[in-house]
Amino acid sequence: MHLQKLSLVNYKNLSSENFAFDAKINCFVGNNGVGKTNVLDAIYYLSYTKSYFNAVATQNIRHGEEFFMVEGDYLMDEDRVEKIVCSLKKGTKKIVKRNGKAYDKFSDHIGNYPLVIISPSDRDLIIEGSETRRKFMDGVISQQDRAYLQNLMNYNKVLTQRNALLKYFAANRTFDALNLSVYNEQLSDLSAYIYEKRTWFLNEFAPIFNACYQAISNSKEEVKLLYKTQLHEKSLLELFEENLPKDRVLQYTSVGIHKDDLQFELNDYPIKKFGSQGQQKSYLIALKLAQFEFMKQVTGKKPILLFDDIFDKLDENRVTQVINLVNKDHFGQIFITDTHSDRTESVVKKTNQPYKIFHL
Repeated sequence: MHLQKLSLVNYKNLSSENFAFDAKINCFVGNNGVGKTNVLDAIYYLSYTKSYFNAVATQNIRHGEEFFMVEGDYLMDEDRVEKIVCSLKKGTKKIVKRNGKAYDKFSDHIGNYPLVIISPSDRDLIIEGSETRRKFMDGVISQQDRAYLQNLMNYNKVLTQRNALLKYFAANRTFDALNLSVYNEQLSDLSAYIYEKRTWFLNEFAPIFNACYQAISNSKEEVKLLYKTQLHEKSLLELFEENLPKDRVLQYTSVGIHKDDLQFELNDYPIKKFGSQGQQKSYLIALKLAQFEFMKQVTGKKPILLFDDIFDKLDENRVTQVINLVNKDHFGQIFITDTHSDRTESVVKKTNQPYKIFHL
């Protein structure tokens, strides 16, 4: 599978662009602010039906315009092409079409065109709160398990209802244990599947991640990726019972799989506090390359790989290690952005793969 063509209309700062891509390596070069990252984001949109950088759909419409459209042609095998169109007009619902047919549920699209993006904004995985890391974990699992995605959406829906009930109790100075128990049971059932899949994921993913990091760092540092959850110790129903007084005071649900986290460690210390910029960047690249390898193993498809300004803040040795990983035959189509045309061409030539360079 690879993306053959991309057409953009009014997407972010791009008014109208058309690209015909190489099946292996494609590079976008130009000064900052010309829209290199926005092209990558449009490719991401075709896989995930949303922007990687801005969750507010209408804010992806070019200033002064009423709509945007992103269209891509994928060559799935020797002669089968699939067309994906994502469009949004102000005041209407977003539309995603596959071969001319609109999806009823966008979740049905997730996983059809696997993709991994590596971007400077990934640093949020280290510096931001647990929600960012949960979204990363959920995104990877959902790419190959739609039942997981559905369970997760149902869990969040019931969680919202439980929180609303807790607020109702506080506002009306009342309490109904039976009514609350209905939500507790539903959340317990849904969380059991989510917890099981997250545990399985970390068991499978952590060794792949470790191998990727060792390859980048020449095995000079030890890294760990740990799954932190309250459900390791007690069932969700037990946690609900223990924390009921606290939940009633706070007026929201303080325990559950929506509090899970991933713990990033370097040499047994939190990488957020003790990792250098280069080490943190290597950690994040290893995390995303592991995502690629994991998705490839479980889906049997080679994900499209997007490198946004990947060489920023990496020393020459680590850049070389990353290129050695990319040079392996098991990678499919790759997209790269950079501000330096000469540096980009020098790097991609070392891969001995066909490539195209687009100047924006």
